[in-house]
Amino acid sequence: MYPPTVFRRRFRMKRSLFLRIQSKVEAHDSYFIQKRNSANKLGLSSLQKITAALRMLAYGVLGDFIDEYVRIGESTTLESLKKFVTAVIDVFSEEYLRKPNNEDIARLLAHGERRGFPERSHVFNELAEGRAPTVHYSINGHDYTMGYYLADGIYPKWAIFVKIISSPQGQKYKLFAAAQEACRKDVERAFGVLQARFAIVRGPARFFHLETLQKIIKACIILHNMIVEDERDENEVVDSDYEQIDEVDNPPLQVLREQSDGFMLYIERHERIRD
Repeated sequence: MYPPTVFRRRFRMKRSLFLRIQSKVEAHDSYFIQKRNSANKLGLSSLQKITAALRMLAYGVLGDFIDEYVRIGESTTLESLKKFVTAVIDVFSEEYLRKPNNEDIARLLAHGERRGFPERSHVFNELAEGRAPTVHYSINGHDYTMGYYLADGIYPKWAIFVKIISSPQGQKYKLFAAAQEACRKDVERAFGVLQARFAIVRGPARFFHLETLQKIIKACIILHNMIVEDERDENEVVDSDYEQIDEVDNPPLQVLREQSDGFMLYIERHERIRD
């Protein structure tokens, strides 16, 4: 029905990516497989259900907003949305909410170097626990082995924070302040980018249960990462590094009654962060 450019605007992704998601979701959950009822009447297809779900995510509309176009009822639209976000998380979260690998870090380092900052921060807890990806970079002849957070003046003076220079004097300090602010705004705009792409994140909550809202935001982040990956090389889109903290992926903590080498290393890492 839509040419490629219009399809991209309507669905927030290219047709090839949409069909890939539709195929994976349909294979994962039989709810999206088109079936016949006892009267041998053909039911709704996965295209109808996923289109309705994506329209709600993209435009933040009510469940009955597109019933005439998709030929689907309000209750089925809401059910399709819940089933869709759950399936997206189950199928794609391992790949698109994973920790950065060596290839990701190399790309981010190269991009950061072009911007004037060699690296963006990763999850703070992982750094303290020794599970953060290995990072090595050099600035002004000094070697560094920890990632850092770009922050403003309200944060403590820790080695982990690179803060803005207030009232910079001289060209060098003004250039540093401008570069720091530009990169920090990239991080601060991350949620704004998500809101622009999926209006359901921007508007009032359409559902009551917290678990459903969590799945919606998580599915939107996964879909955003898939779209960025799909279009990055073609349009040279900068890959925004969303900081994800997924408690499910974190191993359970073992409580010990005596001091251990692991605990002492944890304390030492915190000392380095606060240095």
